[in-house]
Amino acid sequence: MKKSLFSLSLLLASALAVAQNPICQTHFTPDPAPVVVGDTLYLYTGCDDISADPDNFVMREYLCFTTTDMVNWTHHAPVFNNEGFGTKDCAYAAQMAYRNGKWYYYTSTFGIPVLVSDSPYGPFTNPLGGKKFLINSEDTNYSGHGWEDIDPTVLIDDDGQAYMYWGNNALYAVKLNEDMISYDGDIKVFEIKDKEAFGPDYEEAPWIAKRGDKYYLAYASFCPEATDWAWADSPLGPWKYGGQLMRAFEHGGMGNHTGMCEYKGQWYFFYMDEGLPTSHSKRRTTSIIPFEFNEDGSLPYMHHDKRGVLKSANPLNPYVRQQGETIAWEEGINIGYDNIDCVYVTEVDPGDYIKLREVNFGEGAKNFTARVRNGKPGSKIEVHLDAPNGELIATLDASSGSDWTEKKAKTIKRDGIHDLYFVFVGNGSDLLQFDSWKFNQ
Repeated sequence: MKKSLFSLSLLLASALAVAQNPICQTHFTPDPAPVVVGDTLYLYTGCDDISADPDNFVMREYLCFTTTDMVNWTHHAPVFNNEGFGTKDCAYAAQMAYRNGKWYYYTSTFGIPVLVSDSPYGPFTNPLGGKKFLINSEDTNYSGHGWEDIDPTVLIDDDGQAYMYWGNNALYAVKLNEDMISYDGDIKVFEIKDKEAFGPDYEEAPWIAKRGDKYYLAYASFCPEATDWAWADSPLGPWKYGGQLMRAFEHGGMGNHTGMCEYKGQWYFFYMDEGLPTSHSKRRTTSIIPFEFNEDGSLPYMHHDKRGVLKSANPLNPYVRQQGETIAWEEGINIGYDNIDCVYVTEVDPGDYIKLREVNFGEGAKNFTARVRNGKPGSKIEVHLDAPNGELIATLDASSGSDWTEKKAKTIKRDGIHDLYFVFVGNGSDLLQFDSWKFNQ
């Protein structure tokens, strides 16, 4: 994709210091689906292609981002596409589940395939074989149309029982077996016209979550899509309508697919918007806000907030190797990859920059190293604190050949916690490729 289509207007420059949403500025990222495993939050999204016009979805692959602090996000190579199922432009909403050392990816494309991998980044394979689906369109008929079997969401309950819910103009659920690739019993059909359970409308995009002994179901309602919610004392209901979570266009978009999870003691609400300058209804982005439950355990109304997450879950350590594609905010760059293990910053032009938030320098650094390649003569990485034109603490000569090369620069010693900016300097375009970095004490 052409990064110029993503460049922010200079009119937004004054907001960059506080902007955190959308969390990715290099790609369109619909259908956010977070999952927490250990110390890491994995965020899986769809990918609206740059070729999509306002009348047609073009969704070919699924993306993955990770964080350990909720403000800096590491980009990974695309994890899967649905081309193998014969629907290459229809990679609809999906969700990942982790169990017994395996990663199970429930995608959707006029049916629900399940994929499995030993790694959160893939490669993923179909354990059912060939083009077989876990849920086929002929298995259901509530809505009367052929695309009702999309938008899966999965919960592994405290007792180990796993459940999957899904549906467009329909809501279904099954109990997943221990193997996570088959289900037990019949498909449960919920009566979405029951206003006591689901309020004035249920449209699509269910998301299941649990807190304490309560189960929460968020879903899109009407079109343009608001987000409503219901809760229950058991995973299969009966549900009681809770109200509206986010009104239509509160988030600045026609549609909304949401997710919720707890990470390091804080709950976060993930939602879709049209947050980039070239966004529209078929080029959507993911934003995040923290929230607190009401005293009675109910969900609060959610307000879109461009600032996003204001406080890091823990400061970033610059003295361990960090990926160049770990980003809080960027201007101008793009992400490239050679394979799932080699992801890097590319399409770098003069004045482009990467911002990282809340970097803990402790007592200060002695030098800075970066791994670069294809660096044009005279290309440099300037290291600034707290703003793109803030204090310059290091300048690294990034000129390099076609092999990855470790370069080093002395730093001005500064202590404490700062926002960090890598500003790229040089002549021409495509100055360099940037893989990783590290400060040394």
